[in-house]
Amino acid sequence: MATLYKIHPKNPQTRKIAAVRDALQQGAIMLYPTDTVYAIGCDLTVKSAVQRVRQLKQTCNDKPLTFMCCSLSNIAEYAWVSDPAYRMIRHLIPGTYTFLLPATKQVPKLVMSPKRKTTGIRVPDCQICLDIIQTLGNPIISTSALSLMNAQKTSIPSKAELFDFVGPQVDLIVDDDRDLGYGLSTILNLTEPEEMTITRRGLGWQHVVDLGIEVAEERVLSTH
Repeated sequence: MATLYKIHPKNPQTRKIAAVRDALQQGAIMLYPTDTVYAIGCDLTVKSAVQRVRQLKQTCNDKPLTFMCCSLSNIAEYAWVSDPAYRMIRHLIPGTYTFLLPATKQVPKLVMSPKRKTTGIRVPDCQICLDIIQTLGNPIISTSALSLMNAQKTSIPSKAELFDFVGPQVDLIVDDDRDLGYGLSTILNLTEPEEMTITRRGLGWQHVVDLGIEVAEERVLSTH
């Protein structure tokens, strides 16, 4: 059974964050809140844990996994950031945005897109996430937990239903006592400095349009 940690959303308890860190370092995977949806996550650098996340999500190794960093300088360790991309990201973090960027050698092959050598990175507007990343010293994987229930339910699940369904499949659950979120991040393709585009319209997408970035295509929002 998963260990449950109730953590304050605005002032996360240091002792509980440290306990989560210790578990992640030992290869645990967790169900945790973000500024969008509840996510499945683990330490980016623990290969066995990343493999478990892929198995749980039933994703093949050629599908990249998004991960969370704690700052723009942290992003720059894992991705090549052009000057135009830097200026755009600076306006949008922390926030509900995923940035597609060329990956550096710091990104494990099990996480990035093997053909394009790109990766998806977020800096969330979520204090619990930021504290975990900073205490851990590594980014954490972030992939929607709601999609695990898509085949099981036709209606939108409650938080209790999500915990009951996903809890037995993870090692720990972080609960911030807030309502379950259902919004998705807006995805920005920043791999080409002169052709930055929105490839998925999620939370905050209109703000990005106001900054001069065009929508590349219509994508149906899903919880994957």
